[in-house]
Amino acid sequence: MTETVTFFSEGLQLAGVLRTAPGRRAAVLTGPFTGVKEQVVAEYAERLTAAGITTLAFDHRGHGASEGRPGHEDSQGKLADLRAAVGLLDGYDRAVVGICLGAGYAMRAAATDPRVRAVAGIAGAYNSPAWFAERMGLAAYRDALAGMLARYDEEIPAVAPDGEAAMPGEEPLSYYGKWIGSPGWPNRVTRGSLHSLMTLDVLGVRPLLPPSLIVHGRVDDYCSPELAEAMHADETLWLDCTRHVDLYDVDPYVGRAVSATVDFLERHL
Repeated sequence: MTETVTFFSEGLQLAGVLRTAPGRRAAVLTGPFTGVKEQVVAEYAERLTAAGITTLAFDHRGHGASEGRPGHEDSQGKLADLRAAVGLLDGYDRAVVGICLGAGYAMRAAATDPRVRAVAGIAGAYNSPAWFAERMGLAAYRDALAGMLARYDEEIPAVAPDGEAAMPGEEPLSYYGKWIGSPGWPNRVTRGSLHSLMTLDVLGVRPLLPPSLIVHGRVDDYCSPELAEAMHADETLWLDCTRHVDLYDVDPYVGRAVSATVDFLERHL
C-alpha cells in the first residue's frame, strides 16, 4: 500500500510517501543535495518495499512539498526532520537509508537516535571539514566559508552545464536535467547551503553507529571513495561504477545496491 502522509518537524509540515510492506522492518530514506521524494529516494523506496521493507520517503524542509525556506540546505534542520520521520514509523524495527548527501545525514541521524537499529549509505558523502581543510589548505577553506557567509542568501543554480552551480558539470545535469522546470524541483539553492555542506562532520560519528553498511562506486568524482573507506562501515560493498549517478537509477548498480541493503536490513532489523 502506498499513501501520502504529512508530519511535523520543529513546527514545519513535511510531506512524504509511505510504502507499506508486511512485517516489522522499515526504513526512512533521505537523498541527495536538493533532492525531493520523487527522485532518487523514490527509486530505492519502491525497490526496498517490493523486497518486504516498509519505507518512508519524504521532502526535507525547504524542498518539494514541505514547508520551510525554499532552496536552503539546513544540516541541523535535516537531522531534526530525520528524527521526526523515524518517529512516524513508531512500532517498526527502524533503519535509515541514505543516498549521496543523504548517506551522510543517515549516519549522523543513526549515531544519535537509539531508535535506529541499522544504517546504510549508498554513493554517500561522508563529509569531514578537517579533510576538506587539509586538501584545500586551511586558509583557502576558511576563505571559501567566508565567501559563502558573505553571500549567504543569494541563490545559484543547483545544476548547470557550465558556469557557476552548486553541482556543476555534465554528470549531475545528466540526471537532474529532466527535472528542470518541474514545480517540485526549482533548480536553485542558496549559497548558505554550501556552507552547510562544507561544515557538516560525518566521519566523527563513526564510533557511535549501530550496524552500518556502505555501498559505493570505486570511481566517484562527486562523493569521495576515500571518505567512504575512511568511514569504516561494518560492511562495505564496492561497485565498479564509473559515475556517481550510476547509483541513482542505472542497473545493474542500483539493483546490486538494493540487494545488499535488503540483505543487511534483514539481518539487523
